[in-house]
Amino acid sequence: MKRPEKLADAGRHPQERVAFLHIPLLALGLTLIIEFFNHKTFTSGFEDFWDFVTEAPVALLVNYLLILITLVPAFFFRRRVFYSALISFLWLIGGAVNGFILLNRMTPFTVADLTVFQTGIDTLPNYLSTPYIVLLVTALVLVAAGLIFLFWKGPKSQLSGRSRALAGTVSLALCSALLAGGWQLAFQLNQLSTVFSNLAFAYEDYGFSYCFLQTWLNRGIRQPSNYNAQEISRIQETITANTAETAAQTDVNVLFVQLESFIDPSEIEGLELSEDPVPTWTALKEQFSTGYLTVPVVGAGTANTECEVLTGMSTRLFGPGEYPYQTCLKDQAVETVAYNLKANGYAAHAIHNHRATFYGRNEVYANLGFDDFTALEYMPQVQLTPKNWAKDGILTSQILKALDTTPDQADLVFTVSVQGHGKYPMDQVLENPAVTVTSCPDEDYRYAMEYYVNQLREMDHFIQDLITELSSRDERTILVLYGDHLPALDLDAQDMASKSLYKTEYIIWDNFGLDKVDDDLPAYQLAAAALSRIGITTGTMNAFHQFCQSEPTYASDLWKLQYDVLYGQDYLYGGTNPYAPTDMQMGMAPITVNTILHLGESAWYVLGENFSPYCQIFRDGRQLEAEYVTPWLMRLTEDPETTDPDDLQLRVVDKHNEILSDTE
Repeated sequence: MKRPEKLADAGRHPQERVAFLHIPLLALGLTLIIEFFNHKTFTSGFEDFWDFVTEAPVALLVNYLLILITLVPAFFFRRRVFYSALISFLWLIGGAVNGFILLNRMTPFTVADLTVFQTGIDTLPNYLSTPYIVLLVTALVLVAAGLIFLFWKGPKSQLSGRSRALAGTVSLALCSALLAGGWQLAFQLNQLSTVFSNLAFAYEDYGFSYCFLQTWLNRGIRQPSNYNAQEISRIQETITANTAETAAQTDVNVLFVQLESFIDPSEIEGLELSEDPVPTWTALKEQFSTGYLTVPVVGAGTANTECEVLTGMSTRLFGPGEYPYQTCLKDQAVETVAYNLKANGYAAHAIHNHRATFYGRNEVYANLGFDDFTALEYMPQVQLTPKNWAKDGILTSQILKALDTTPDQADLVFTVSVQGHGKYPMDQVLENPAVTVTSCPDEDYRYAMEYYVNQLREMDHFIQDLITELSSRDERTILVLYGDHLPALDLDAQDMASKSLYKTEYIIWDNFGLDKVDDDLPAYQLAAAALSRIGITTGTMNAFHQFCQSEPTYASDLWKLQYDVLYGQDYLYGGTNPYAPTDMQMGMAPITVNTILHLGESAWYVLGENFSPYCQIFRDGRQLEAEYVTPWLMRLTEDPETTDPDDLQLRVVDKHNEILSDTE
């Protein structure tokens, strides 16, 4: 005989049973919409989505069950409709963000992107116009208001707590069992995998929900099966046995310039231009060492190419879409080209003409061995592209300044450019472009391609100016130039001469007659290749890449070395990491106040050195109204009530009011 409570629940609220149909249907609808975004169905048609449905139906089922299992807890709550609406909104936001990102870069939305959320918000105006941003914010505010109203006035389940607990437990157990079975079947049928050799293709093949979950769960470097002290000792012995004696040339400046989204446009098949936009690059390839550079990312993910070049580590050994700058390298130092050159008496400078906090460089670079870091906030007024990225021309003076800052030392200068950054406008922005597109493999991208190649033209001018300046200096120098990844121009592998989306190019220029040696390299071998040209073998990872590439265990040994120093027992260093973070200075030279002048009734001027538009002036903790004039002059619009420069303090503050440095 049924209890009266259950009879009452069933009799008075038959609509409660409908939830067992509504929630699975809601999950199905969410799955389809999210995969429409994931496969760019709204802009590119149904073909890719249909291929996913027909070729990987069990993978689609797993994605559906993953969404369903997040909705099932609604059965536990009285505010069932509110909970379902909230979770649905979060899923739709994730799917829409993924779709938007795929339209603007060539890699999908991952959990790692949440670690650089502030950076994403900061760069949003480069991708959306102000009216669209206002519309987006308005829509989010309306949705938030709707959810609040739904929580306050929405329908509530009248079932007893015991009945809700029973319904929720049964539903969750059933859904979990179906998910476990579908998951296992999908792997048996090879419709799912935990190995993402190409992140963008993985999202297409395995679905958004599953892949996004993997970018959360699959982090760090998986422990090699035979990782132990004996294996690391064997690798050390192999490195020692293979390392050849060389005459280290420690008086040679070593410069790296990582060029944002830079490729030779002639690498794009079917693209015809009115002239070569990169004549300097073209000429350099004929005269100096060059080759393809295999990078770990495409269309975005600058920091991972940078990480590989600096550390000699493969970022593909980390979780899919992971940025080591945002995970393991935030709180530990590792061997880098900077530490290896500092061991040979070098000074180590980092330069980037974008925000200091981009990818957390203002924190991470200290763990990578740099003495100072000069970001956009420490540079004079810069010119901007039509999409509001800093132009690279400013970098020439900054690199020369770095070389002059430490005249008694050889220098490492690691520079990251930003001018070539997307989004590239699909409409005509340049009225009279110096280079025009006469034939394009995808006519929809004609204006985007035209904008891009004209940015390349200016970047090529920067390269020419830099080499001209370096050639005029009485200092031996190696300059390593390379592109960090392909531009986000919806390119396919068959569009590229290399037949790969993961190949850019590098050039090693010098001014003292090194032989031209052409070779294709992965990014994690580039620094070792450059240092080998001047006989510097310092560092375990550096020597490993220089002398052990022909070993049959090279790839697996690299995996073990990376795991050991980042997540293992530090067997390589006897259990203690020998690298410690540097006391890194922001800006390559200190900001100083020398004189305060009072000219006229309401004009006060502060004279000093190394001012920037991001400088703020304080007196006794109170900010004074001031404006930047030149690197040596700032104007005060209020009385500082002092003529003693020691009474003033200067802060460098970024656009989000984060204090980067303080003279106090």
